[in-house]
Amino acid sequence: MSTSTANYHHGNLRDALLSAGLAALEGPDGQAPSLRELARRTGVSATAVYRHFPDKQALDKALAREGLKRLGSEQAEAAKRAGGGAEGFAETGRTYVRFALAHPALFRLMFTQGSPVDDTGTPDEARALLTANTQALASDPERAETLALQAWSIAHGIAMLMLDGRIPAEDALIDRMLATDSLFP
Repeated sequence: MSTSTANYHHGNLRDALLSAGLAALEGPDGQAPSLRELARRTGVSATAVYRHFPDKQALDKALAREGLKRLGSEQAEAAKRAGGGAEGFAETGRTYVRFALAHPALFRLMFTQGSPVDDTGTPDEARALLTANTQALASDPERAETLALQAWSIAHGIAMLMLDGRIPAEDALIDRMLATDSLFP
């Protein structure tokens, strides 16, 4: 049995392909591999890759979705550690910026190829957490939506300014810019 065949039949090829794609994003080139490169990295035939991702855009969307899932998970953990409430909400913003700095290529892919909802209409984990937090903090749905958009805009703006080298990527600045008292004066 060849290596390609053995790898393909391990049962989790899609997960292995996503892991290899994420590793490529974290690598020195900082970009998702082509489908052929992904096949080479995982030791399978290109045909095997096409069974899971019919084209490069499908791969990029899957990688972006995985990034959004990871971001949401990290934000949920951070909010929980902070004790929830307004401080937990602020911590989700700080986690957002730190995630962007730790995974710049994935972060950029998430917002060029990611979708706020999956094929079933379910929002990504990060958006669902943002919505839940703002609904818990705001007095009415319209105010909650406004707060969600304001908070996301602030965190995303800080992340992009830091990624683009326009402001220093410093923890103290992240903490100061996303302090609870600056979000809820």
